[in-house]
Amino acid sequence: MSVERHIAGMLQQIARQLDVVEIAPQGSTPKAAALAHVAERYGYTYGMAYRTGFKNSLVQVRMYRDPQPDARVREAASITAHPQAGNGGTVPGLEQGSLKPLPEAVAAVAVLKDLITFDVMAQYVADRSQKVKGYLACVVLTVILLIDRSPAEAVASGGAVALLFTVAFKVGANRRGKIAQRLTDAGFLAVRDEQGSQRFLRPGQQLPGHTNPFAA
Repeated sequence: MSVERHIAGMLQQIARQLDVVEIAPQGSTPKAAALAHVAERYGYTYGMAYRTGFKNSLVQVRMYRDPQPDARVREAASITAHPQAGNGGTVPGLEQGSLKPLPEAVAAVAVLKDLITFDVMAQYVADRSQKVKGYLACVVLTVILLIDRSPAEAVASGGAVALLFTVAFKVGANRRGKIAQRLTDAGFLAVRDEQGSQRFLRPGQQLPGHTNPFAA
């Protein structure tokens, strides 16, 4: 699907003033972040992101209509400044016919990229149960290898896989930690959603369906 069709499809949803807008699945986080920025200029705010598609190769972003008064100001300004958006004309924050951010939008898109990446990585950063399952798989592998290999070879193979798991868990946790720090430095607040997952919100923003997302 072309850039213009992605933009047009999103703007058609926005034009209907839907409470929730689904950005068409993108092949990379930067592309998803660029489209999310356009949606924000039309009065929406970032909601969540997750992996979808074949082998989870695509990034799906969900935007929510922003209830804040300044969101309507952003929306009106974008409609006035970009009357042909969705029909081949310019869109706020991006080069025409491209998902490349304009210089004035680079910082905002970078923040959205961090928000999306943080949420997407939640599917892969291991919690305690995932670690238990991973290391249990290593034990099972070692037992299977004992059937036709020497004990030393079996233990060495199982240990090598366990080491790979450990490194992967550590790298993922470190990368997500750095993103969390950047979002905190940018003024976002860490909260927990209904599933106990960590999320980041702008001051005053609420998680969809939550009256007070900042309650202890």
